[in-house]
Amino acid sequence: MPQGVPQTVPDDGLTTRQRRNLPVLAVHTGDGKGKSTAAFGMAMRAWNAGLSVAVFQFVKSAKWRVGEESALTALGDLHETTGVGAPVEWHKMGQGWSWLRANADADADHAAAARAGWAEIARRLSDAQHDFYVLDEFTYPLDWGWVDTDEVVRTLVDRPGRQHVVITGRRAPTALVDAADLVTDMHKVAHPMDAGRKGQKGIEW
Repeated sequence: MPQGVPQTVPDDGLTTRQRRNLPVLAVHTGDGKGKSTAAFGMAMRAWNAGLSVAVFQFVKSAKWRVGEESALTALGDLHETTGVGAPVEWHKMGQGWSWLRANADADADHAAAARAGWAEIARRLSDAQHDFYVLDEFTYPLDWGWVDTDEVVRTLVDRPGRQHVVITGRRAPTALVDAADLVTDMHKVAHPMDAGRKGQKGIEW
C-alpha cells in the first residue's frame, strides 16, 4: 500500500471519503512483544486527533501502574485544563472498574469481573460514548470462556457511529480475527528474557 493508496478499490457503492471514515476494529495478537504498546500508541494518535479515548485493561491488577497509563492520564488532564486533544478514561478489571467500587468482592471472581467489564463496554458502545477504545488483554477472557466471543463479535460489528476499537492479547479467537478490519500477528524473534534478563523500567512498564 504505497503512500497510503489502496491497491484495490471495492465495488461497494461508497465514496472514497465514506470508505475512509468507516470505523476500524483492530486486533493485535501473537506471542511477540508490543501488542499493548502499539495499541496505546494508536490511542495517543487518536487523542491528538481530538478523539475521546477509553482504555479498559483486562487481567492486569488494578494495583499495577504502567507507563502508558500515566502518560495517557496526563494527556486527559491536559485536555481538561487547556482543551487540547480529547478526554481520556482508564479502567482496570476488578476494583479498577469504577462502576463496581461498591462491591468489595469484585476481585474475588475474575470471570464475573471480566463479564461486568464487557457489559459496561457494550453499554458504552451502544451509546457511542467514546471515539476510540482500547480493550487491553481482552483476548484472554474470550479464550478462557469468561466472556462469550459470539456476543462480543455481534456487538462490535453492530456498533453505531464511528467508534474505533483495538483489542490486544495472545490467542485471539478466529471469529474475532475474521471480523476485524486490521489484524497484526506479532511474532517473537528474540527477547531479553530468553537470556535470563528480567523486565526493565521503560521497556516493559
